[in-house]
Amino acid sequence: MPEVIVVGAGVAGLACAARLAEAGVDTLVLEARARLGGRVRTFRPADGGPALELGAQIVHGDRNPAHTVLGPQPAAPRPEAAYVVSGRVARPMALLARGGHPPWLLESRLAGCTAQGGTNPADGGDPAGSPHGPTVGAWLARSGATPAEVATGREWVRQTWAADPDRLDAPAVAAAVRQDPGGRGEFTVPGGLDLLPARLAEGLRVRTGEPVRRIGAGPGGTGVRLLTEDGELTADRVVVAVPPAVVDRGLLTVDGLGPDRAAAVRTLAPGDGFCAVVTLTGTAPRTASVFDADGVGGFVSCRRGRPEVLIVAKDTAAACVREAAGSGARLGALLAVALPWTAGTEIAGVETADWAADPWSGGAFCAPGPGAVRAAREWARPLDGRVFFAGEAAVTGRALPWLQGAYADGRRAAEEVLEAGKQ
Repeated sequence: MPEVIVVGAGVAGLACAARLAEAGVDTLVLEARARLGGRVRTFRPADGGPALELGAQIVHGDRNPAHTVLGPQPAAPRPEAAYVVSGRVARPMALLARGGHPPWLLESRLAGCTAQGGTNPADGGDPAGSPHGPTVGAWLARSGATPAEVATGREWVRQTWAADPDRLDAPAVAAAVRQDPGGRGEFTVPGGLDLLPARLAEGLRVRTGEPVRRIGAGPGGTGVRLLTEDGELTADRVVVAVPPAVVDRGLLTVDGLGPDRAAAVRTLAPGDGFCAVVTLTGTAPRTASVFDADGVGGFVSCRRGRPEVLIVAKDTAAACVREAAGSGARLGALLAVALPWTAGTEIAGVETADWAADPWSGGAFCAPGPGAVRAAREWARPLDGRVFFAGEAAVTGRALPWLQGAYADGRRAAEEVLEAGKQ
């Protein structure tokens, strides 16, 4: 019988298990999917071309733990051309910055905001859902930007946080950005971001394709019992490192959650996310990045000399791309607006990752909406000293919900398990 079972082999679960293994704790990881990585999923072209990411996209910051695990990674390459789609016309991104308020500048200013007369989350408060804490949408409206700039900024925020700006708490978003320890810059993993979970899993006992359906008290009220599709397992303690949406959808039952944690599960619903790699019969004339400010295509990118186009869309844009992906004509039309060179090509293949439809994710990630900061703390609280919780949802509104947030929270949960073992 393992001392600890970690449920979920995403970055949080594997980081937790790796820390426990370092401390000499007999640990087993169970993963419902047939692969590691959770919401990290890498696409590798058949001809050996550069890897593309269908899930987590970027290593954020020069102090990101990915550099510690994998070694120093190179800076993300700058595109040769950048465009913004507005009114279904693609224009150079540089035009947004001429004497105005480009969306990335508004986002930077937002990171320094605090609620006027409300609670500053950096002081330990919970502004989410507070009538005194402005939403990001309200903050943008008062930012001094023009209506067109506000509209573009709203879509930029929507694609960054996978949530409606009117449902995002501005102080919580600002606190998460300010308190992120990842450092500066954006980096890529040339061999594919899925090398990170693979490295974390080295030396661990991991069983994939084994969903856990129920977690409850062990025989005689001691330890923990887990029911899987392959049978029953017991352990001294368990770490639940799956998104709360898995519990909310009834795919995993955790006995004794109680009404407060059950409410937290419902609050921590992830935003919609849809990614696609479209392989064309022609190749890109230049490396380009496109932001669709119309809310239709999310972020679209291509690489010089390659036939693949990557689409990363969240919230309402995810629904648009999802619908377009079902029709070659609609998908071709979407691409032709963002990247006119694609109009002279045909679609040779489409690989998609529909995160909202994925039963083991339920969406992209959790954003700090109404009540989410309080819900995250409730979700992270250990249950009866036997069941612990980890993942990006547990740091909502207090840290960035991306790789670094998941990794750090997995390590945090491991330390809680180790401390409990001393008692």
